[in-house]
Amino acid sequence: MQFFLDTANLEDIKKYASWGIVDGVTTNPSLIAKEGVSLEKRIKEIAKVVRGPISSEVVSNDLEEMLKQGRTYARWANNVYVKVPMTPAGLQAVKIFNKEGIKTNVTVTFSAGQALLAAKAGATLVSPFIGRLDDISEDGMALIADIVKIYRNYDYKTKILVASIRHPRHVIEAAKLGADIGTMPPAVLEQLVHHPLTDAGIKKFLEDWEKVKGLQ
Repeated sequence: MQFFLDTANLEDIKKYASWGIVDGVTTNPSLIAKEGVSLEKRIKEIAKVVRGPISSEVVSNDLEEMLKQGRTYARWANNVYVKVPMTPAGLQAVKIFNKEGIKTNVTVTFSAGQALLAAKAGATLVSPFIGRLDDISEDGMALIADIVKIYRNYDYKTKILVASIRHPRHVIEAAKLGADIGTMPPAVLEQLVHHPLTDAGIKKFLEDWEKVKGLQ
């Protein structure tokens, strides 16, 4: 399973990329707005840190504008993936981008039917938003299970990028189901590292080592 960071904060990206386990980055207009920097500047900065996929989202409901924006993003770095909304125009854009060799990530996906359409259009990635489904009392992980089964039935090459991850259990359940990628906020990646018994064990070992390291 690949781990992506869902953030546009450059310092966080540098920090966690240094761990050697970050495979890519997803951004969206809201994350970029928090940083107070232009999309182009930040995507290019991220591309200097992360060699894996970097998702940059088009902001339009118009097909021609989506194509214009996406083609521009693709020129910024060779690992930029164009995030396209799950709409009729978005599916058209995916089909065209696919023919042009531009990789895509179909976003704001909430049903297995939408994921099926994204795969048929030739999406490189599809992003089902599990946390937002949980928020309205639907089962986000059941959606992932459905998409995994459908894609395996028909050998679709579209990768399942589990998005809107809220906590470590989301990551573990997605991995158990066979999702390809989990994109998560830095705080969730940090939580995955820690366990109270690990922290307590290390603390005890260090304390005991201080007692014996000077002994002959």
